[in-house]
Amino acid sequence: MNILKFFTAGSVDDGKSTLIGRLLYDTDSILADQLEALQNSNRKNDDGTIDLAILTDGLRAEREQGITIDVAYKYFQTDKRKFIIADTPGHIQYTRNMVTGASTANLAIILIDARNGVVEQTIRHSYLVSLLGIKHLVVCINKMDMVDYSGEVYNSIIDKYKVLAQQLKLAAVTYIPVSALKGDNIVQNSERMDWYEGESLLHFLEQVDTDNLDKSQLARMPVQWVIRPQTDELHDYRGYAGRVLSGTFKLNDRVTVLPSGASSTIEKIEFFDQTPDAAHAGQSVTIHLKDDVDISRGDTIVNASALPQASKLIEADLCWMDGRALDTSIMYLIQHNSKVTKCKISEILHKVDINTLEKHPADEFKLNDIGRVIVKTADALAFDLYDDNRANGSAILIDSRTNLTVGALMFRAAVE
Repeated sequence: MNILKFFTAGSVDDGKSTLIGRLLYDTDSILADQLEALQNSNRKNDDGTIDLAILTDGLRAEREQGITIDVAYKYFQTDKRKFIIADTPGHIQYTRNMVTGASTANLAIILIDARNGVVEQTIRHSYLVSLLGIKHLVVCINKMDMVDYSGEVYNSIIDKYKVLAQQLKLAAVTYIPVSALKGDNIVQNSERMDWYEGESLLHFLEQVDTDNLDKSQLARMPVQWVIRPQTDELHDYRGYAGRVLSGTFKLNDRVTVLPSGASSTIEKIEFFDQTPDAAHAGQSVTIHLKDDVDISRGDTIVNASALPQASKLIEADLCWMDGRALDTSIMYLIQHNSKVTKCKISEILHKVDINTLEKHPADEFKLNDIGRVIVKTADALAFDLYDDNRANGSAILIDSRTNLTVGALMFRAAVE
Protein backbone atom coordinates (compact mmCIF):
# COMPACT_ATOMS: atom_id res chain seq x y z
CA MET A 1 0.00 0.00 0.00
CA ASN A 2 1.71 3.20 -1.17
CA ILE A 3 1.60 6.59 0.52
CA LEU A 4 0.25 9.80 -0.98
CA LYS A 5 1.55 13.03 0.56
CA PHE A 6 -0.56 16.08 -0.20
CA PHE A 7 -1.12 19.55 1.19
CA THR A 8 -4.00 21.99 1.22
CA ALA A 9 -3.79 25.68 0.42
CA GLY A 10 -6.19 28.52 -0.10
CA SER A 11 -7.18 31.95 1.09
CA VAL A 12 -8.14 32.68 4.68
CA ASP A 13 -11.48 31.02 5.60
CA ASP A 14 -11.69 29.04 2.36
CA GLY A 15 -12.25 25.92 4.48
CA LYS A 16 -8.91 24.07 4.32
CA SER A 17 -9.01 22.75 7.89
CA THR A 18 -12.70 21.91 7.56
CA LEU A 19 -11.98 19.93 4.39
CA ILE A 20 -9.31 17.86 6.13
CA GLY A 21 -11.55 17.42 9.17
CA ARG A 22 -14.35 16.21 6.87
CA LEU A 23 -12.01 13.69 5.20
CA LEU A 24 -10.96 12.33 8.60
CA TYR A 25 -14.51 12.33 9.98
CA ASP A 26 -16.18 10.65 7.01
CA THR A 27 -13.48 7.97 6.71
CA ASP A 28 -13.80 7.08 10.43
CA SER A 29 -10.19 8.15 11.06
CA ILE A 30 -10.89 10.01 14.31
CA LEU A 31 -10.06 8.37 17.63
CA ALA A 32 -12.80 8.04 20.24
CA ASP A 33 -11.27 10.61 22.60
CA GLN A 34 -10.85 13.10 19.74
CA LEU A 35 -14.47 12.62 18.76
CA GLU A 36 -15.60 13.19 22.35
CA ALA A 37 -13.50 16.38 22.56
CA LEU A 38 -15.07 17.56 19.30
CA GLN A 39 -18.58 17.02 20.60
CA ASN A 40 -17.78 18.82 23.86
CA SER A 41 -16.08 21.75 22.14
CA ASN A 42 -17.51 25.26 22.42
CA ARG A 43 -16.73 25.90 18.73
CA LYS A 44 -19.77 25.02 16.65
CA ASN A 45 -20.96 25.92 13.18
CA ASP A 46 -23.89 28.30 12.72
CA ASP A 47 -26.28 25.36 12.36
CA GLY A 48 -25.05 23.78 15.60
CA THR A 49 -22.99 21.02 13.97
CA ILE A 50 -19.44 20.14 14.99
CA ASP A 51 -16.67 22.45 13.72
CA LEU A 52 -14.38 19.89 12.09
CA ALA A 53 -11.57 22.44 11.67
CA ILE A 54 -10.70 21.89 15.35
CA LEU A 55 -9.09 18.57 14.33
CA THR A 56 -6.17 20.37 12.69
CA ASP A 57 -6.03 23.61 14.70
CA GLY A 58 -3.51 22.39 17.27
CA LEU A 59 -2.11 25.71 18.51
CA ARG A 60 -4.04 27.66 21.11
CA ALA A 61 -3.82 30.82 18.96
CA GLU A 62 -5.30 28.87 16.03
CA ARG A 63 -8.26 27.67 18.07
CA GLU A 64 -8.88 31.12 19.52
CA GLN A 65 -8.69 32.94 16.18
CA GLY A 66 -10.15 30.18 14.03
CA ILE A 67 -7.21 30.34 11.61
CA THR A 68 -4.26 28.14 10.65
CA ILE A 69 -0.77 29.41 11.58
CA ASP A 70 1.58 26.45 11.63
CA VAL A 71 1.71 23.36 9.40
CA ALA A 72 -0.39 20.54 10.86
CA TYR A 73 0.23 16.97 9.70
CA LYS A 74 -2.55 14.40 9.79
CA TYR A 75 -2.49 10.73 8.85
CA PHE A 76 -5.23 8.41 7.68
CA GLN A 77 -5.74 5.46 5.39
CA THR A 78 -8.40 3.66 3.38
CA ASP A 79 -8.44 0.16 1.92
CA LYS A 80 -6.53 1.45 -1.11
CA ARG A 81 -3.92 3.92 0.13
CA LYS A 82 -2.25 5.64 3.07
CA PHE A 83 -2.30 9.44 3.24
CA ILE A 84 -0.18 12.13 4.89
CA ILE A 85 -1.87 15.55 4.85
CA ALA A 86 -0.17 18.87 5.51
CA ASP A 87 -2.67 21.58 6.44
CA THR A 88 -0.83 24.78 5.54
CA PRO A 89 -1.75 28.38 6.46
CA GLY A 90 -3.36 30.76 3.98
CA HIS A 91 -2.14 34.06 5.42
CA ILE A 92 0.57 35.83 3.41
CA GLN A 93 2.79 36.24 6.48
CA TYR A 94 2.98 32.44 6.81
CA THR A 95 4.19 31.78 3.25
CA ARG A 96 7.35 30.11 4.61
CA ASN A 97 5.17 27.64 6.57
CA MET A 98 3.32 26.75 3.39
CA VAL A 99 6.56 26.19 1.46
CA THR A 100 7.76 23.89 4.26
CA GLY A 101 4.57 21.82 4.19
CA ALA A 102 4.52 21.61 0.39
CA SER A 103 8.19 20.73 -0.13
CA THR A 104 7.68 16.95 0.17
CA ALA A 105 4.16 16.71 -1.30
CA ASN A 106 3.18 14.65 -4.37
CA LEU A 107 -0.10 16.51 -4.82
CA ALA A 108 -1.62 19.88 -3.95
CA ILE A 109 -5.22 20.80 -3.15
CA ILE A 110 -6.05 24.48 -3.66
CA LEU A 111 -9.40 25.63 -2.30
CA ILE A 112 -11.38 28.45 -3.86
CA ASP A 113 -14.39 29.99 -2.13
CA ALA A 114 -17.25 29.70 -4.62
CA ARG A 115 -18.54 33.12 -3.50
CA ASN A 116 -15.25 34.92 -4.16
CA GLY A 117 -13.71 33.02 -7.08
CA VAL A 118 -10.01 33.38 -7.97
CA VAL A 119 -8.36 35.90 -5.63
CA GLU A 120 -4.78 37.07 -4.98
CA GLN A 121 -4.11 34.22 -2.56
CA THR A 122 -5.19 31.75 -5.24
CA ILE A 123 -2.60 33.20 -7.61
CA ARG A 124 0.06 33.14 -4.88
CA HIS A 125 -0.55 29.52 -3.93
CA SER A 126 -0.77 28.38 -7.55
CA TYR A 127 2.58 30.05 -8.23
CA LEU A 128 4.12 28.20 -5.28
CA VAL A 129 2.76 24.89 -6.61
CA SER A 130 4.39 25.66 -9.94
CA LEU A 131 7.63 26.80 -8.28
CA LEU A 132 7.88 23.65 -6.16
CA GLY A 133 7.31 21.38 -9.15
CA ILE A 134 4.25 19.57 -7.76
CA LYS A 135 2.91 17.53 -10.67
CA HIS A 136 -0.69 16.94 -9.57
CA LEU A 137 -3.08 19.71 -8.59
CA VAL A 138 -6.69 19.47 -7.43
CA VAL A 139 -8.69 22.71 -7.42
CA CYS A 140 -11.64 22.33 -5.03
CA ILE A 141 -14.37 24.92 -5.50
CA ASN A 142 -15.57 24.94 -1.88
CA LYS A 143 -18.70 26.30 -0.18
CA MET A 144 -20.93 25.30 -3.09
CA ASP A 145 -23.77 25.18 -0.56
CA MET A 146 -23.43 28.99 -0.23
CA VAL A 147 -24.15 29.49 -3.97
CA ASP A 148 -27.05 26.99 -4.16
CA TYR A 149 -24.81 24.36 -5.79
CA SER A 150 -24.79 26.41 -9.00
CA GLY A 151 -23.07 24.80 -11.99
CA GLU A 152 -22.79 28.21 -13.65
CA VAL A 153 -20.76 29.63 -10.74
CA TYR A 154 -18.52 26.53 -10.79
CA ASN A 155 -17.89 26.75 -14.55
CA SER A 156 -17.13 30.48 -14.46
CA ILE A 157 -14.48 29.93 -11.78
CA ILE A 158 -12.94 27.07 -13.77
CA ASP A 159 -12.75 29.22 -16.91
CA LYS A 160 -10.88 31.92 -15.00
CA TYR A 161 -8.52 29.48 -13.30
CA LYS A 162 -7.63 27.75 -16.58
CA VAL A 163 -6.10 31.03 -17.81
CA LEU A 164 -3.91 31.13 -14.67
CA ALA A 165 -2.99 27.44 -14.99
CA GLN A 166 -1.87 27.98 -18.58
CA GLN A 167 0.20 31.00 -17.55
CA LEU A 168 1.94 28.95 -14.83
CA LYS A 169 2.27 25.84 -17.04
CA LEU A 170 0.24 23.71 -14.63
CA ALA A 171 -0.62 20.66 -16.72
CA ALA A 172 -2.37 18.04 -14.56
CA VAL A 173 -5.22 20.05 -12.98
CA THR A 174 -8.44 18.41 -11.72
CA TYR A 175 -11.50 20.46 -10.71
CA ILE A 176 -14.01 19.26 -8.08
CA PRO A 177 -16.99 21.22 -6.67
CA VAL A 178 -17.32 20.51 -2.94
CA SER A 179 -18.90 21.59 0.32
CA ALA A 180 -16.56 20.65 3.14
CA LEU A 181 -19.13 21.80 5.68
CA LYS A 182 -21.92 19.60 4.33
CA GLY A 183 -19.72 16.78 3.00
CA ASP A 184 -20.69 17.12 -0.68
CA ASN A 185 -18.25 15.38 -3.07
CA ILE A 186 -15.70 14.81 -0.29
CA VAL A 187 -16.02 11.07 0.27
CA GLN A 188 -19.19 10.31 -1.70
CA ASN A 189 -20.57 11.96 -4.83
CA SER A 190 -23.21 14.56 -4.03
CA GLU A 191 -26.81 14.17 -5.16
CA ARG A 192 -27.18 17.94 -4.89
CA MET A 193 -24.74 18.49 -7.78
CA ASP A 194 -26.05 15.98 -10.31
CA TRP A 195 -24.61 18.16 -13.08
CA TYR A 196 -21.08 17.18 -11.93
CA GLU A 197 -19.99 13.97 -13.63
CA GLY A 198 -16.52 13.55 -12.08
CA GLU A 199 -15.19 11.70 -9.03
CA SER A 200 -15.43 12.60 -5.36
CA LEU A 201 -12.27 14.02 -3.79
CA LEU A 202 -11.40 10.88 -1.83
CA HIS A 203 -11.95 8.61 -4.82
CA PHE A 204 -9.62 10.77 -6.91
CA LEU A 205 -6.95 10.76 -4.16
CA GLU A 206 -7.16 6.97 -3.96
CA GLN A 207 -6.74 6.54 -7.72
CA VAL A 208 -4.27 9.24 -8.77
CA ASP A 209 -1.01 7.79 -10.06
CA THR A 210 2.09 9.37 -8.51
CA ASP A 211 4.42 6.43 -9.14
CA ASN A 212 5.97 8.24 -12.08
CA LEU A 213 7.63 10.55 -9.56
CA ASP A 214 9.71 7.62 -8.22
CA LYS A 215 10.67 5.96 -11.51
CA SER A 216 13.54 8.30 -12.26
CA GLN A 217 16.67 6.63 -13.62
CA LEU A 218 18.68 9.27 -11.80
CA ALA A 219 19.95 6.99 -9.01
CA ARG A 220 21.28 9.13 -6.17
CA MET A 221 22.35 8.29 -2.61
CA PRO A 222 24.07 10.87 -0.36
CA VAL A 223 26.37 9.09 2.09
CA GLN A 224 25.32 9.75 5.67
CA TRP A 225 27.68 7.37 7.43
CA VAL A 226 30.76 5.31 6.57
CA ILE A 227 30.51 2.05 8.54
CA ARG A 228 33.89 0.60 9.61
CA PRO A 229 33.43 -1.60 12.73
CA GLN A 230 37.13 -2.68 12.71
CA THR A 231 36.41 -5.69 14.89
CA ASP A 232 37.96 -9.16 14.59
CA GLU A 233 34.74 -10.53 13.09
CA LEU A 234 34.31 -7.62 10.65
CA HIS A 235 37.90 -6.63 10.07
CA ASP A 236 37.49 -5.73 6.36
CA TYR A 237 33.90 -4.47 6.55
CA ARG A 238 33.37 -1.15 4.76
CA GLY A 239 29.82 0.00 4.02
CA TYR A 240 28.31 3.29 2.96
CA ALA A 241 24.96 4.03 4.59
CA GLY A 242 22.36 6.48 3.37
CA ARG A 243 18.86 6.97 2.01
CA VAL A 244 18.26 6.48 -1.71
CA LEU A 245 16.89 9.80 -2.92
CA SER A 246 15.77 8.73 -6.37
CA GLY A 247 16.11 5.97 -8.94
CA THR A 248 17.27 2.41 -8.26
CA PHE A 249 20.66 0.88 -7.49
CA LYS A 250 21.22 -2.77 -8.47
CA LEU A 251 23.96 -5.30 -7.84
CA ASN A 252 26.86 -4.93 -10.29
CA ASP A 253 25.74 -1.41 -11.29
CA ARG A 254 28.58 0.87 -12.23
CA VAL A 255 28.54 3.90 -9.91
CA THR A 256 30.48 7.14 -9.53
CA VAL A 257 31.28 8.89 -6.25
CA LEU A 258 31.03 12.68 -6.31
CA PRO A 259 32.70 15.10 -5.97
CA SER A 260 35.88 12.96 -6.33
CA GLY A 261 34.72 11.26 -9.54
CA ALA A 262 36.00 7.83 -8.45
CA SER A 263 34.18 4.84 -9.99
CA SER A 264 33.41 1.34 -8.76
CA THR A 265 30.79 -1.42 -8.92
CA ILE A 266 28.13 -2.32 -6.35
CA GLU A 267 29.12 -5.60 -4.70
CA LYS A 268 26.41 -5.92 -2.03
CA ILE A 269 23.33 -4.07 -0.76
CA GLU A 270 22.16 -4.40 2.86
CA PHE A 271 18.63 -3.48 3.94
CA PHE A 272 18.11 -4.26 7.62
CA ASP A 273 19.04 -7.96 7.85
CA GLN A 274 18.38 -8.61 4.15
CA THR A 275 20.69 -8.50 1.13
CA PRO A 276 18.36 -7.53 -1.75
CA ASP A 277 19.38 -7.27 -5.40
CA ALA A 278 18.24 -3.65 -5.63
CA ALA A 279 17.72 -0.52 -3.52
CA HIS A 280 14.85 1.78 -4.45
CA ALA A 281 14.01 5.44 -3.79
CA GLY A 282 13.06 6.04 -0.17
CA GLN A 283 14.93 3.04 1.26
CA SER A 284 17.71 3.45 3.81
CA VAL A 285 20.44 0.97 2.86
CA THR A 286 24.12 0.18 3.15
CA ILE A 287 26.03 -0.18 -0.12
CA HIS A 288 29.29 -2.10 -0.50
CA LEU A 289 31.63 -1.42 -3.42
CA LYS A 290 34.13 -3.81 -5.02
CA ASP A 291 36.94 -1.27 -4.76
CA ASP A 292 38.28 0.61 -1.76
CA VAL A 293 37.27 4.18 -2.55
CA ASP A 294 37.86 7.29 -0.43
CA ILE A 295 34.29 8.21 0.57
CA SER A 296 33.11 10.37 3.46
CA ARG A 297 29.85 11.82 4.77
CA GLY A 298 28.44 14.35 2.29
CA ASP A 299 29.69 12.52 -0.81
CA THR A 300 27.07 11.21 -3.23
CA ILE A 301 26.94 7.80 -4.92
CA VAL A 302 25.29 8.10 -8.35
CA ASN A 303 24.54 6.01 -11.42
CA ALA A 304 27.65 6.27 -13.64
CA SER A 305 25.51 6.46 -16.79
CA ALA A 306 23.44 9.45 -15.59
CA LEU A 307 25.71 11.88 -13.76
CA PRO A 308 24.35 14.97 -12.00
CA GLN A 309 25.82 18.41 -12.50
CA ALA A 310 28.74 19.52 -10.36
CA SER A 311 29.36 23.21 -9.82
CA LYS A 312 30.34 25.88 -7.30
CA LEU A 313 28.19 28.52 -9.02
CA ILE A 314 24.46 27.79 -9.18
CA GLU A 315 21.42 29.72 -10.34
CA ALA A 316 18.53 29.01 -7.99
CA ASP A 317 15.10 30.15 -6.88
CA LEU A 318 15.17 31.34 -3.27
CA CYS A 319 12.33 31.54 -0.74
CA TRP A 320 13.50 33.66 2.19
CA MET A 321 12.26 32.41 5.58
CA ASP A 322 13.95 34.62 8.17
CA GLY A 323 12.86 37.82 9.90
CA ARG A 324 16.27 39.30 9.20
CA ALA A 325 16.82 40.30 5.57
CA LEU A 326 19.30 38.49 3.34
CA ASP A 327 22.82 39.88 3.75
CA THR A 328 24.88 39.35 0.59
CA SER A 329 28.08 40.39 2.38
CA ILE A 330 28.21 37.44 4.79
CA MET A 331 28.80 33.70 4.48
CA TYR A 332 25.91 31.30 4.99
CA LEU A 333 25.94 27.53 5.23
CA ILE A 334 24.21 25.57 2.48
CA GLN A 335 22.97 22.05 3.22
CA HIS A 336 22.35 19.90 0.17
CA ASN A 337 21.21 16.50 1.46
CA SER A 338 24.04 15.43 3.84
CA LYS A 339 26.59 17.84 2.35
CA VAL A 340 27.17 21.08 4.29
CA THR A 341 29.51 23.79 2.99
CA LYS A 342 29.92 27.57 3.10
CA CYS A 343 28.31 29.81 0.50
CA LYS A 344 27.46 33.39 -0.43
CA ILE A 345 24.59 34.84 -2.42
CA SER A 346 26.75 36.52 -5.05
CA GLU A 347 23.92 38.15 -7.01
CA ILE A 348 20.16 38.77 -6.80
CA LEU A 349 18.76 38.43 -10.31
CA HIS A 350 15.15 39.39 -9.56
CA LYS A 351 12.26 39.11 -7.11
CA VAL A 352 8.80 37.86 -8.06
CA ASP A 353 5.64 39.70 -7.07
CA ILE A 354 3.58 36.59 -6.40
CA ASN A 355 0.33 38.52 -6.53
CA THR A 356 0.90 39.63 -10.14
CA LEU A 357 3.67 37.15 -11.13
CA GLU A 358 5.78 40.05 -12.39
CA LYS A 359 9.59 39.96 -11.98
CA HIS A 360 11.34 43.03 -10.57
CA PRO A 361 15.01 43.93 -10.07
CA ALA A 362 15.93 43.80 -6.38
CA ASP A 363 18.82 44.37 -4.03
CA GLU A 364 17.34 42.82 -0.89
CA PHE A 365 15.33 39.81 0.27
CA LYS A 366 12.97 39.98 3.25
CA LEU A 367 10.71 37.47 4.98
CA ASN A 368 8.57 35.47 2.49
CA ASP A 369 10.24 37.05 -0.57
CA ILE A 370 10.78 34.72 -3.54
CA GLY A 371 13.08 35.26 -6.49
CA ARG A 372 16.13 34.14 -8.48
CA VAL A 373 19.71 34.34 -7.15
CA ILE A 374 23.24 33.14 -7.92
CA VAL A 375 24.78 31.01 -5.15
CA LYS A 376 28.55 30.63 -4.87
CA THR A 377 29.65 27.63 -2.76
CA ALA A 378 33.03 26.80 -1.22
CA ASP A 379 32.83 23.16 -2.37
CA ALA A 380 31.26 21.86 -5.57
CA LEU A 381 27.77 20.40 -5.16
CA ALA A 382 26.60 17.35 -7.11
CA PHE A 383 23.03 18.32 -7.97
CA ASP A 384 20.24 17.81 -10.50
CA LEU A 385 18.03 20.56 -11.80
CA TYR A 386 14.93 20.84 -9.61
CA ASP A 387 12.57 20.21 -12.52
CA ASP A 388 14.38 16.96 -13.34
CA ASN A 389 14.79 15.58 -9.83
CA ARG A 390 13.23 17.40 -6.87
CA ALA A 391 14.97 15.17 -4.32
CA ASN A 392 18.45 16.16 -5.48
CA GLY A 393 17.65 19.62 -6.79
CA SER A 394 16.99 21.52 -3.58
CA ALA A 395 18.88 22.77 -0.53
CA ILE A 396 18.48 24.97 2.54
CA LEU A 397 20.41 28.03 3.66
CA ILE A 398 21.51 28.20 7.30
CA ASP A 399 22.65 31.31 9.16
CA SER A 400 25.82 30.14 10.93
CA ARG A 401 25.40 32.88 13.56
CA THR A 402 22.06 31.57 14.81
CA ASN A 403 21.96 28.06 13.25
CA LEU A 404 18.48 28.89 11.92
CA THR A 405 17.22 27.81 8.53
CA VAL A 406 16.78 31.08 6.66
CA GLY A 407 16.05 30.05 3.07
CA ALA A 408 14.94 27.28 0.73
CA LEU A 409 16.69 26.86 -2.62
CA MET A 410 15.57 25.18 -5.84
CA PHE A 411 18.40 24.71 -8.34
CA ARG A 412 17.64 25.87 -11.89
CA ALA A 413 21.04 25.90 -13.68
CA ALA A 414 24.77 25.54 -13.27
CA VAL A 415 26.48 28.84 -14.09
CA GLU A 416 29.49 28.53 -16.39
